[in-house]
Amino acid sequence: MTSRESPVLSAIGVSKAAQRTYERVLGMSGSSVEVVAGLLGVTADEMPDVLEPLSSCGAVVVQDGHVVVRTPSEVVHHLLTDWAEDAASAQRRLEALTGAMGALNASTSRPDPRALDVLGALDGEVSRGGNPVALLKDLVERSTGDLRWFRPDQFRRPREDAMAEIVGLAVAGGRVSRAIYPARALHEAPDTLRRRSEVGEEIRIVADLPTRLIVIGDTHAVLPEPLGRADEPRLLVRQLSVVQACSLLFDAYWERALPVPGLERGVARPDLRRFVVQQLAAGVQDEQIARALGVSLRTVRRRIADMMVELGADSRFQAGVEAARRGWL
Repeated sequence: MTSRESPVLSAIGVSKAAQRTYERVLGMSGSSVEVVAGLLGVTADEMPDVLEPLSSCGAVVVQDGHVVVRTPSEVVHHLLTDWAEDAASAQRRLEALTGAMGALNASTSRPDPRALDVLGALDGEVSRGGNPVALLKDLVERSTGDLRWFRPDQFRRPREDAMAEIVGLAVAGGRVSRAIYPARALHEAPDTLRRRSEVGEEIRIVADLPTRLIVIGDTHAVLPEPLGRADEPRLLVRQLSVVQACSLLFDAYWERALPVPGLERGVARPDLRRFVVQQLAAGVQDEQIARALGVSLRTVRRRIADMMVELGADSRFQAGVEAARRGWL
């Protein structure tokens, strides 16, 4: 019998060799490990290595000595569920960080000095006033390492020209600058995104961002106090663990954010289909997607309908399966 390649497994990176194994065991779901091992011509001890490419994507699960094989549609549903749980986990980490930031200036959270051998202050300051652009310029020039930005709203001139110059000089000096914007910035501030891209910054978009944040190398983080979108008061942190936590938060968002090809040429064409599919897979309602993109609810629903026609799908679940097959997720 000729082996047929699975579009779904190919879309999620499963090799042809592993797909041949999948095809052989698909009809054996529920059989014991020993029986399936005999079918494959290997020992039971060798089965974990043989099934690993299929286990890693959730296509095969070994439970209580039996091999459970998911159908392609079940594999897609499993992956979409995992991705949605990962997104929820990132949100929980953000909420935990928000609580930690509040504790930095909360006198009621301080331990009793009598209960500790050594008690020291956190390294950082809360400040007001001054020139935020000059502060950032000085911090960037006196530091090393990558720049990471959450930019939920501060992308309007004239300040943006000065910020783009700071980024451009850093990139020209061999540093990497990465910024995440909300999707609505594509409509509200395309010139700002293009200018930052022209000076060498890497840009991605997400549905929305919870706060402003700038992480400078592994030594400084600047964010509002409390978290949000205010210019001041601002918190400048040098405490290593807090800076690392901010870096991890940024990286978690960056992993799931979408790139915007063509920004540096002024012909940005983000894959909004992929954005919409990701939002639907995470359980986001049409109204929330519309707010994220800065467009009307009618426009979002028309895009979803057009996408389903393009995918040849009769339901949103079928659209998710076909989108995964085409590599949109």
